[in-house]
Amino acid sequence: MMIKKLIEKIEGEAELDFTLQKGIVEDVRIRFGFYRGIEEILVGKAPRDALVITPRVCGICNHAHLLAAVSALENGYENAGIAVALSSKARYIREFTLACELIQNHMKWFYMTILPQLERLTQSENGENHALKASYLSGVITKALAIFAGQWPHSSYAVPGGVTCDPTYIDVMQAATLVDESIRFFEQVVIGMALEEYMQIDAVGNLHEVKGDLGNVLYLLGTHGIAEYGKSHDRFIAFAEGLGMQSGKSIATTVSKIDVRYVQEWVQEKSMAKAVSYKDRMYETGPLARAMVNKIPIIKSLHKRYKDAVLTRVFARVHEGVMLLSYAKEVLQKLDLSEPSCTLESRLLADTFEGTGVVEAARGSLIHKIKVEDKKISHYDIIVPTQWNLSAGTDQEKGVAIKAMIGAKSMEEASFLFRTFDVCSVCTTQ
Repeated sequence: MMIKKLIEKIEGEAELDFTLQKGIVEDVRIRFGFYRGIEEILVGKAPRDALVITPRVCGICNHAHLLAAVSALENGYENAGIAVALSSKARYIREFTLACELIQNHMKWFYMTILPQLERLTQSENGENHALKASYLSGVITKALAIFAGQWPHSSYAVPGGVTCDPTYIDVMQAATLVDESIRFFEQVVIGMALEEYMQIDAVGNLHEVKGDLGNVLYLLGTHGIAEYGKSHDRFIAFAEGLGMQSGKSIATTVSKIDVRYVQEWVQEKSMAKAVSYKDRMYETGPLARAMVNKIPIIKSLHKRYKDAVLTRVFARVHEGVMLLSYAKEVLQKLDLSEPSCTLESRLLADTFEGTGVVEAARGSLIHKIKVEDKKISHYDIIVPTQWNLSAGTDQEKGVAIKAMIGAKSMEEASFLFRTFDVCSVCTTQ
């Protein structure tokens, strides 16, 4: 029996075609029905127009698109023989703003998707308005981002060679205050304990110490027997360096290097979303992938017990939020305001070049590829995290999210597993 289900509130919509056998999910087809065409809009435009147009891809991870676009331009300039050397000030500001964007995304996903969906699935709703918590935290941390970026969403402050802002010590102090307020929110509401104590937890046996809303999610997953659901290929990939993390791919216990040239992309049947693989194999991307590649102790411990199941995946995203708050605070302390904000002179432009920019966005690895001929963009390619996680797969193996949903005991359960990948429809249909 096949049943169609429309999935909403995922930055757009997706359609899931479930094949059920005696109520158990036997197969799933994921379809994105709306085409946006940002890649085509960019053709014929001046290269730096990408800095304004690509952030409009998404209202949640727009900043990651900006940084991927500027990185693609910088890589293109370097390929054309123009040296691009960012000051540490510019690098740290970009790192800080990206960290802020990831934090707000993780918390919106946690409070507006995972927690309410899990409560409905387990019939544990208590009438609490989780959206208010998401709104408060995301509002605080994006104010810190906007101090440097000028606005959020759709900022365009990152330019080839650096950034356009020139912050003062007061600006940095204001940003630090907002980060501290975000940390207090995490301590009092999300994890129910001091940040320093939480960061010392490195094994599954100590997870009972976690309180707050994260502790509640762990309790619901465990007591309702969902914790080990949603296992997939158990392969992970992260393409970008930054945010204190390294790139690579993780299979079993082995982490190895990767090369973006081996990324393969193709058009899927009856869907406006392209699929993507690495050397013909399906890989999960996102916070769990980054944690596995970087061998984060608590995530490795969880993975040893639960593999790439729903508990590991959900915990990894919230845990990354905690790590990024600490990292954001550290980056602010390293800022040397005496350094230049931008080092690339405006006259140093190339007429013809090709470049690739990679960034770790909230949902995973984001890749922008640009080709410029005679001062105009002739080709632009955007490969987003949801393409990795929601690909239909190949003849040899199912896509990551599809494999995770197969075996679910109901469409509601499968839909919850689907949402644990933090899906973004609008990013996927370019």
